[in-house]
Order: sequence, then structure tokens, then C-alpha cells
Amino acid sequence: MSILLFGGTAEGHSLARRLAQAGLAVTCSVATAYGEAVLEPTPGLTVHVGRMDADQMAAEMAKGYTCVVDATHPYADRVSENIRRAAETAGLPYYRLLRPREAAEGVLWADSPADAARMLADLPGNVLLTTGSKDLKTFTQVPDYRDRLYVRVLPSLESLSAALDLGYPAAHILCMQGPFPEKLNAALLEAVDAKILVTKDTGKAGGFPEKAAAARSAGAKLLVIRRPTQETGYTLDALYDFLTKGRERL
Repeated sequence: MSILLFGGTAEGHSLARRLAQAGLAVTCSVATAYGEAVLEPTPGLTVHVGRMDADQMAAEMAKGYTCVVDATHPYADRVSENIRRAAETAGLPYYRLLRPREAAEGVLWADSPADAARMLADLPGNVLLTTGSKDLKTFTQVPDYRDRLYVRVLPSLESLSAALDLGYPAAHILCMQGPFPEKLNAALLEAVDAKILVTKDTGKAGGFPEKAAAARSAGAKLLVIRRPTQETGYTLDALYDFLTKGRERL
């Protein structure tokens, strides 16, 4: 049984390693060299590095895989759609790994990064932005973003360059690999005097409970960007069991 797994998330990497350790041949596709670096080497696990468009995905899927697993980020909706369509074209079963949601009280909800940026224009105080480097351009729409926004991004040259190129001051760029404990999140909020923490509904795997708790303890508002779609799929353990116990069916 040979699985093509599109990763880039902690739970995706965990599933890839577990499947390989169970004796399945797994190819994990990640977008960047950083994604490869944080993926622990495991016998039976091959890593493909580089972003793929829909045609490239279809070409890769034609190499004799048994099925396709989509373990990309919950907010990578366009990528997921490309994976789904490519799998359908290739005639391969498609399985979506879901990241369970986490409840939180007193949340300000935004429908998109652009919506969150508009809301920040009407909310006073410094902001700790933890939504990733891909949305940094959208948040330059916030008035005085160079003064108000502190951005936390992955410790990669790609992320740092993106922030600097958009005009974020070096002193306002925090390059760190999460997820982080509540105390560290709270310490960062206090260090930059942030009155608002902006995040996505990243679930437990993405450190959402710790962010929510830190915002409460620091007296900061929690602004959360909703997930783009309502999805169906499998939890990590359920998908692992399905693929390992049901390998004869595939």
C-alpha cells in the first residue's frame, strides 16, 4: 500500500510517521524546505519538497499510489480543493485529516483575514498577530500597522523576508516555531503591550487553547478568523486505524 500524504501540519507529520512505522509506504509532500526540516526522518517515509499546482499533483498521483491523504492546514482551502480534484481525476480515494475545533468564550469572530483587518482599524491598542506569513499583506491595510502590529511567524527566511518586504519593522517580527504554552503567549502579549491577539481557529494541534487562555490572563481581546469551509473527514486516530486496518480493502 502506497500513500501520498500532503502535509505541512503537526498532525499530518504525526500521521505520516505513524503510517510509515506501521509498514506502509508513505510519501509526504511539503511545500518548503522548512517543512521537511521539522519532519522527523522515519524508515518508509519519503519526503517530496515543493509546492505543486493541480496539474503537478495529478502527475504525481499517476505514479501508482493507493490513496491520497489531505493533511494540509484547515485554512489552506484552495490547496485542499486542488488535491481533491486531482485525486478525482486520478481515480484515487481521497481522505481528509481534520483538526478538531476548540471552544472559547468571549471571542470576536472575523469571517476572513480582510474582515479581521477591518475590525482592527476600529479597535485600539497594539496587536499580536499569529495568523502566519501568508496573510501579512492583508494586515497592511490596518492604519499604522507598522506601529501597532507585532507579527509572529515561523523562523524561516521566507517568512522573515515576507514580513520585512511588506514594511513590518524588524523589532515587530517574532520568528518562532509553535505551538507555545499559555505562559509564553501571555509573556509575549505583555512584552509588546498587546491589547488584541489575532489568531485562526487552529484547534488544539495549533495551540488555540493556550492562546485563548493567554489572552484572558493578559486582559487582551481574542480575535479569531473563522475556518473557510465546513469539512467532513477523519480525526488522526480514526484515519490511522482506517488506513492500517483497512489496507486490504484499498
